[in-house]
Amino acid sequence: MKYQIFSLHNFRKIPQIAMLPEEEQFNIEVVAHVLPFKTNNYVVNELIDWNNYKDDPIYILNFPQKEMLAPDDFNHMAGVIKSGADRSTIKVEANKIRERLNPHPAGQLEYNVPELNGVRLTGVQHKYNETLLFFPSQGQTCHAYCTFCFRWPQFTGMDEMKFAMNEIERVIEYLKQHDEVTDVLITGGDPMIMKSKVVDLYLTKLIEADLPNLQNIRIGSKSLSFWPYRYLTDDDADDLLKSFEKVVNSGMSLAFMAHFNHHRELETEAVEQAIRKIRATGAQIRTQSPILKHINATPEIWSTMWRRQVQLGLIPYYMFIARDTGAQEYFGIPMVEAWNIFQKAYISVSGIARTVRGPSMSCTPGKVRIIGTTKIKGEKVFVLEFIQGRNSNWACRPFFAKYDEKALWMTDLKPAFGSENFFFEEDLSEILLK
Repeated sequence: MKYQIFSLHNFRKIPQIAMLPEEEQFNIEVVAHVLPFKTNNYVVNELIDWNNYKDDPIYILNFPQKEMLAPDDFNHMAGVIKSGADRSTIKVEANKIRERLNPHPAGQLEYNVPELNGVRLTGVQHKYNETLLFFPSQGQTCHAYCTFCFRWPQFTGMDEMKFAMNEIERVIEYLKQHDEVTDVLITGGDPMIMKSKVVDLYLTKLIEADLPNLQNIRIGSKSLSFWPYRYLTDDDADDLLKSFEKVVNSGMSLAFMAHFNHHRELETEAVEQAIRKIRATGAQIRTQSPILKHINATPEIWSTMWRRQVQLGLIPYYMFIARDTGAQEYFGIPMVEAWNIFQKAYISVSGIARTVRGPSMSCTPGKVRIIGTTKIKGEKVFVLEFIQGRNSNWACRPFFAKYDEKALWMTDLKPAFGSENFFFEEDLSEILLK
C-alpha cells in the first residue's frame, strides 16, 4: 500500500471528511491547532467505521474532538482563526493554551533527564534504575497521532518541549558509567518511523558496545496499529526485520512494546501478517494502553482485546490510567471505575492473558498500581502499590489512600487512617532536590 499522510493542512482532502458537516470540519481544525493531528490512509480506510464515525473509537483516537479543549479555549482559538490571523499569531495563541495543559507530566522534564560528565542528556530519560529511555532525533514523529498522547508536545513545534538525541555514543558512555541499567527503551515519537538503516545503526552500536549490564532492548511503537505495512511492503521492511534478528542473535532480548487501544486495531490481515513477521525474528511483542473514556472504557473491550492479543502470540502487559496532561478531562475516568473495569475484564480471561498489570499511573513518584478497594477498621480505602519507584525499595509495598470516587490521578488522593503523608513522600522530596 502506498503511504499517504493527512494533517491539519490537508485533512479536508480526505473523501470521508469532505462529507462531514462544515461545522465538524471546522471543529477539527480548531482543536488541531492546539493538539497535534496526523493520520494516514490505512487508519482512514481500514480501521474507521465512517457510517458510525461519531462513536467510532479509532476516529476519536485520531481526529481531534471539540470537547478535547475547555470551552473557553476552544472559543478563543475559533475566534482567532475566524479573524483571519496569520500562522504566527495562531501559534502564539495555541502555545498559551498548551502551556496550561501540563505538557510534561510526572516531572519528566525536570527530574528524569540525566547528566553525563556534567552535561544534560536531553534525549534521554532515566527515572528507574534498570531502564534508560532513548529518544532518537529521527524518531520524533509517528505514522499517526493519538489524540490522548501524553507526549503530544513532541509534535507541536515547541522545541523546548522536545526530547531528542542522535548521539548514540553518549548513550553508550552513560551506560558504561551506570551498570545498574539493564534495559534501553528506544522511544519517541515512534522509532519505527525511522529508516531501517538508522534503526540498524543504533541497534548495532548498542550490540557492538558489548556492555555486560545491557540485557534487553525495547522498542516502543504504535506502528503495528497505525502502519503495519512498515513490516510488509515498505521498501526497507526486510532490512528492519533483519536488524531485529541481529539483536536476538547477539544474545540480548528484543521486546517490541506495542500500543493497541482497541481490538479493532488487531482485526486486519495486514496487522496479523506484520505480527507474524516480527515474532519470526525472535522478538517478543508486549502490549499496553491507557484506559480511555470514549474509546475503550468497558470490560468487554479489554477482555476481547487481551484474548485477541494472546491468540496472536502477544503478551498483555499494561493497562494505564490516562495521564494528567493534554485532553485528560475528555479521556480520563475515575480510578475506582478504572479498577472495576480492569477487574471485570481480568476475571473473564484465562491465565495466559493475566500477565497484564494495572490499572497503573505513571506519576512523579513512579508507576503506582491500583490493587483495589477495601474496608479496614471501618474506613473505606484504596489499596495501592508501586510497580516501579524513583526509589526501587518502594516496589511491592502496599499502601493506602482514602477512598475518593472522583479521584482521577495520584495527586487527587489523600493518605488513609489519619496519616499526614504517604510513606514515600519524605524520601521523594529528597530525591527531587538532588
